[in-house]
Amino acid sequence: MPPRHSFALNPHREMRCTKCPRCEGQTHLRKFALLIGVEDYGLMVLGKTCRYCPPCDFIIAHQDELEALLAAGFSTHEPEVLGKDYYVIGTVERKTWRRGLSDQVTSTDELLRHAADFAKEFDLHYEPGGRYPADRETR
Repeated sequence: MPPRHSFALNPHREMRCTKCPRCEGQTHLRKFALLIGVEDYGLMVLGKTCRYCPPCDFIIAHQDELEALLAAGFSTHEPEVLGKDYYVIGTVERKTWRRGLSDQVTSTDELLRHAADFAKEFDLHYEPGGRYPADRETR
């Protein structure tokens, strides 16, 4: 599938992105089927509720929540994968994700046919409020 959506993985626990960092509009909660590549495991699809800005087509996933879901899933059936590096590759069509949830085996080829990379990926920068020296440079 052609690339879709813009994406950012938010590493800041104290920033929840209720406003879009690009347009300053309100973000909404929306569930996405994220395609994740995990080192020493392979590909997996994870249903994750993320912040979403419809005008910008921008998905923001919070890293701490994503890692908690990965840890919960792997702790029972693949504990040796816990703590390994992972990368959010893109999204998968909801139909394909739901089919996989109902124990209908989906091959990797079929999964990749129904997956879309992200059109753009962004890094989120956060500067907490407070007092700073007057001579300090701002970002």
